Amino acid sequence: MNHGTAGSLRAVTLDDVRGAQKMLSGVSRATALESSRHLSRLVGAPVHLKCENLQRTGSFKLRGAYVRIAGLLPEERAAGVVAASAGNHAQGVALASSLLGVRSTVFMPKGAPLPKISATREYGAEVRLHGQVVDETLAAAMEYAERTGAVFIHPFDHPDIIAGQGTVGLEVLEQCPEVRTVVVGVGGGGLIAGIAVAVKAYRPDVRIVGVQAEGSASYPPSLAAGHPVAVRDPATMADGIKVGRPGEVPFGIVAELVDEVRTVTEDELSAGLLLCLERAKLVVEPAGASPVAALLSRPDSFEGPVVAVLSGGNVDPVLMERVLRHGMAVQGRYLAVRLRLPDRPGALAALLRALSVVDANVLDVSHVRTDPRLGLTEVEVELHLETKGPEHCSEVERALREAGYTVIA
Repeated sequence: MNHGTAGSLRAVTLDDVRGAQKMLSGVSRATALESSRHLSRLVGAPVHLKCENLQRTGSFKLRGAYVRIAGLLPEERAAGVVAASAGNHAQGVALASSLLGVRSTVFMPKGAPLPKISATREYGAEVRLHGQVVDETLAAAMEYAERTGAVFIHPFDHPDIIAGQGTVGLEVLEQCPEVRTVVVGVGGGGLIAGIAVAVKAYRPDVRIVGVQAEGSASYPPSLAAGHPVAVRDPATMADGIKVGRPGEVPFGIVAELVDEVRTVTEDELSAGLLLCLERAKLVVEPAGASPVAALLSRPDSFEGPVVAVLSGGNVDPVLMERVLRHGMAVQGRYLAVRLRLPDRPGALAALLRALSVVDANVLDVSHVRTDPRLGLTEVEVELHLETKGPEHCSEVERALREAGYTVIA
């Protein structure tokens, strides 16, 4: 890209990343690199998945948090640390602090998923719920740091954090020396910045591709402007990369070393998550599936071998259910239909028989009798069906019409 300045590389060096790797020995896992036959067929070259979803705490965040906290002075450790996060960074800071014997306080939004709140507490942090959005939570954590003297641990905008995340890049080179492209999800930029420092130092020919959710893509406009630019009202289900503005430190590195930052839609994120679950048997969160979403959307634009970094697996079960249904719908494997029936015995059974003829699996039936929009002798039925693809969806709808049913838009 070459949007940055030469000085931007001084923030984090290869020696910093190597030092972080030594520091993390026995703390973080060298996560597995799994091959994907399905993605390899699509891309036309070997594709490997770097499974940071199987890292301790379920994401790469432990790496940077541990390096940052381990580097504090004794008096800073004594004052404790504070962080703000909706999930992954919270858990990374909590575990890192416990391992280092440092007191930690983590501010989380009131709407944070209960499993993430519970896990953060179990890792040893004092959790304080504040605000409805991360910006409010962040402000509360900063105020707490100023009032108490606790050290604020930023999720991505610090050289030590970036150096820790860069150890993922060193592992990629060790596990796949022939790699040609590394694909990484991007929020504030700490992970991709660290990976880029490590990988480009040894292999400047390797292409580094960042992936952002379309609704919160702050890097493309920032790179075009030459400085971090905030995105108003970022919106995506991928909360792990839902960051409205790049960090100052990672931005300089990304501008200098990262070859491309592209975006993916919510539909593509859903398809990526579904593929990881069904084909790779890996549970990932939407942010962790973003590199796979990019591979699925434009498979012919990547030179292999490709390594896609699955950055995290801490997905709320409720969100997982919604995303999976959405992903199935995008692929034509899930169909929701509403129609009206005469309110008489056997009408629903006749409808279900019509569906069985075309082999549509009924997942759920909602039967409404009392609605002012309905006639006195009508009922409304909403059906959720498992189907076999777009052609099968069309076949189901055609069979309903031929049986005399009118589908309500």
